[in-house]
Amino acid sequence: MTITSMLAAAAASRPEHCFLRTAEGELTYRETQNRVRSIAAGLARLGIGPGSAVVLIMRNSGDQVVVWFALARLGALHIPLNTGLVGRQLEHALRIAAPVMVIADHDLLRPIAATVNAAAPGATSLVRGAPTDTSASRLEDLIAGEPADTRPHAADELDVATLLFTSGTTGASKACELSHRYLARQGEIHARRFALQADDVLYCPFPLNHIDAATLTVVAALAIGATAALGERFSTSRYWDEVRRFDASVINFMGATLTMLWKQPASPSDIDHRVRLAWGVPMPDWQDAWESRFGFPLFQVYGLTDAGVPVYDPIDGTQRRGTCGRVIDEYEVRIGPGQEILVRGRESGLTMNGYHGIPDATDEAIDVDGWVHTGDRGRLDPDGSLTFLGRSTESIRRRGENISAHEVENAGLEHPDVVEVAAVGIPSELTEEDVKIFAVLRRGANLTASELYAHYRTVAPRHLAPRYITFLDQLPKTPTEKIEKFRLAADECPTWDSEARQ
Repeated sequence: MTITSMLAAAAASRPEHCFLRTAEGELTYRETQNRVRSIAAGLARLGIGPGSAVVLIMRNSGDQVVVWFALARLGALHIPLNTGLVGRQLEHALRIAAPVMVIADHDLLRPIAATVNAAAPGATSLVRGAPTDTSASRLEDLIAGEPADTRPHAADELDVATLLFTSGTTGASKACELSHRYLARQGEIHARRFALQADDVLYCPFPLNHIDAATLTVVAALAIGATAALGERFSTSRYWDEVRRFDASVINFMGATLTMLWKQPASPSDIDHRVRLAWGVPMPDWQDAWESRFGFPLFQVYGLTDAGVPVYDPIDGTQRRGTCGRVIDEYEVRIGPGQEILVRGRESGLTMNGYHGIPDATDEAIDVDGWVHTGDRGRLDPDGSLTFLGRSTESIRRRGENISAHEVENAGLEHPDVVEVAAVGIPSELTEEDVKIFAVLRRGANLTASELYAHYRTVAPRHLAPRYITFLDQLPKTPTEKIEKFRLAADECPTWDSEARQ
């Protein structure tokens, strides 16, 4: 139960079927297997073997997937990083990873080379896209090598295969240790829960350092011999063109991406595609209207890198609106103190092994009975349906009331001119906190702060109405569209104050 054995089986049964589709071209299962063997042999000659930590700083590409699978074949530790990391954040990730090698796109490595050299002294570099006359070691030279017939490393399924960093939206990110079995089973379960088929094309515009692209797109496609189509990044203006160009039949959404697409002008081309379902989080209130306009259903899941994906919307017509779906057979979910969602696999390897290099954080996150403490708040109904109530760390204490930032944000999004909202708590002169929101408006909108405040007073209880409102052109985000709230909490942009105008 490893992605190495899964690729070998798919290359034998569907050798000429397209496995990977990107803007750069396509790779069949046979071509992917041959490239993986070539790169694995080349990396082995460079000293990479079982346990070697290798960092990837690469945009979505077929080559990145091939390198990932080559590292798995060797039993090396695969560590894909957010390509937007710079300065202290990059240094933090590199010090945790402690790589012996960094594999990077040539143009991405150049501006961060000094940080890489300082934080990962002694690590060798292998670059993709470097000119042939450069002195740098080139990934292309390994790809051009002859496929090797060396046997793959006989890894234990529960050995750590990949480190994926948490988003770090509220502080320093941690590296989740994910086993070979975790990677394989997450893909298998996802494919089965959504009844994916071999002729499906699974499209994801999010980066490969996130489980949506890695396990729930690439490995899910691999599990059934389908095609994984990877966009380089999410773009509202290019989204549907890329969906059509890749011939996607299954897509996923995250964060505000669905809202951004929904608030674009309606067009006859909205139904010009082959998409038959979309999955993701969060589910909007206008789900029915979306499905009518675009012609395919939306399904929600609940999951996180640390704990896998334990909750899926059923696709048999018994979907319960307002919930994330139902707990699946492979997992247990319960609600702990403070409404915290706790998750445990019914089989080994369905949750992370721990946080790499941070044993204290691991002991805090995974208790002695194996329950992963998610830090999310929720409600679990007798039929196994889970309702997400927000992050425990995003509760705002205002004048004796605990306010969910999630509820504040949802109320703001009900306004047709608002594309995105982020709510944070800031210190109040009356002690505790006041609510501050940051809003992004749709292009061409002229909504004022006082009008947005009036909207809140219409659609939400008084305690959810923000005291402070700031408009931004865009919110600071990770590449997976998660808002970096720790940046917003320190923001000093001009702000509208409702109490100053009363």
